[in-house]
Amino acid sequence: MKFRALLEFFVGLLICLLGFFLARRQSFEVHTVLATAGGCHMATDFYEPRSGTPQGYVVLFHGLAANKTVMAFNAQEFANLDLRVFVPDLPGHGRTPGPFSPAAGESCALEFVSDLAARKAILPERTILAGHSLGGAIAIRVAAKFPVAGVIAISPAPMQTAPGFSEEMIPFHDAPKLPPHSLLISGQWEPGPIKSLTERLLASSGDPSSKYVMIPRTTHVSVLFSRRTFSEIRAWTSALLGSESYSPFPRNMPVLGCLLGILGLAILAPPFLREMHPAVDPPAGTAPAPPSALVWLGLALLALLLARLTMPFRFLHLFEGDYLASYLFFAGLLVLIIRRRSWPSLGDFFTPVSLSAAASALLLVLLFGGWFELTFYEAWPTLARWLRFPLLFLCFLPWHLAEELFLGEPVSSVSVRRLGKALALRAILWAAILLGILFLHTGEILLFLLAAYFAAFSVLQRLAMDLVRFRTRSPAAAAIFGAILLAAFALAIFPVA
Repeated sequence: MKFRALLEFFVGLLICLLGFFLARRQSFEVHTVLATAGGCHMATDFYEPRSGTPQGYVVLFHGLAANKTVMAFNAQEFANLDLRVFVPDLPGHGRTPGPFSPAAGESCALEFVSDLAARKAILPERTILAGHSLGGAIAIRVAAKFPVAGVIAISPAPMQTAPGFSEEMIPFHDAPKLPPHSLLISGQWEPGPIKSLTERLLASSGDPSSKYVMIPRTTHVSVLFSRRTFSEIRAWTSALLGSESYSPFPRNMPVLGCLLGILGLAILAPPFLREMHPAVDPPAGTAPAPPSALVWLGLALLALLLARLTMPFRFLHLFEGDYLASYLFFAGLLVLIIRRRSWPSLGDFFTPVSLSAAASALLLVLLFGGWFELTFYEAWPTLARWLRFPLLFLCFLPWHLAEELFLGEPVSSVSVRRLGKALALRAILWAAILLGILFLHTGEILLFLLAAYFAAFSVLQRLAMDLVRFRTRSPAAAAIFGAILLAAFALAIFPVA
């Protein structure tokens, strides 16, 4: 057993080292400052051009629930073209304090660009505004008010309604006229009608100086890292600013490096959790039969309706995260009412086993958060986010306890059947959220856009929770462990509103 633990440790460590090498091996002169303009205080990275002498300037805006670190790979590509690049964290994202709203993001972006020009940090006639998703829409909107050399909008967020995008789902409701010299890029596998809306934006402008490009075999996110995308950007930038038409692509691979690190940490986690939680004999008795899938769906829809009518945790001020907290709280409460005879005692939440589960969850949060911070995403919580952590944990605890009571005692540390049941249960919850977006017009589109990330998180979280439950035989300990992980994940990914 010790040999297995040592083997897992060395394999996981080697994979993490490889991931770090792939994500960080490109070196640029990068400075981080707190840019203050018009009452906005935005943490900003700026990249010096490779040659040291800028031939032009780029202001690069990230998308909703992203941050400036996500855009580092694109910033490196622009810096390779001998351009100076400014990448701010929009309000409520990354290291920039809130509150966030699409309007606040646009306003601060405009103030930021205006301030850079006033300080002679950029020359507007030699500047490109670029962005991805929400940042792409902001780049278009700012350029419509503050003329620059051109715009590069990658998968810009919708600014007008269309089938599949109702009024509640779009961040802006007044699409401006497309600025001259705009390059619009979208991926082939974009969600919803983003491609058609982007094409419509170009067609309505009637501007021959602008262009639309669809990148094959790319999604809303992977289009950011496609070589075809960079080729189009390079040609466009060279035509507008006379920058380098050829230069080496960034050699680092942040997405692959980040994923390898997650895999390495996932390999390191089981021996760590086994050491933290000595095995306990299973309890006697048989758990009552769980509710049927139809009952679960009914409870999920009722919780959705309650969250639509009243959102008790709105004061958390997390953009759409307060809705998720309210929804899961109601869902967990309804299930616990049905399973009230199976509740653990209050004392079970304060045993050494439960405290050990809380400690191990917090250590994993710090470990994974540190990894993302080093490679791909600003996941290290700021003080404002840490202050929200205790209450968000309490919001998620009832749901995780209800889930543990539903799943019952595990027969092994890794049970495919138990994992499948848990993921099916969560799929029902997410299906109810989608129904709410479509028919109740909740407008919580971020939950839909982040569904793939929540799915990946759910798999890793459930595997770890199953191991903790198997070792401790305590539903309270497993629920505490899972609620801490979800609270930390939500605080990292939802903007501060």
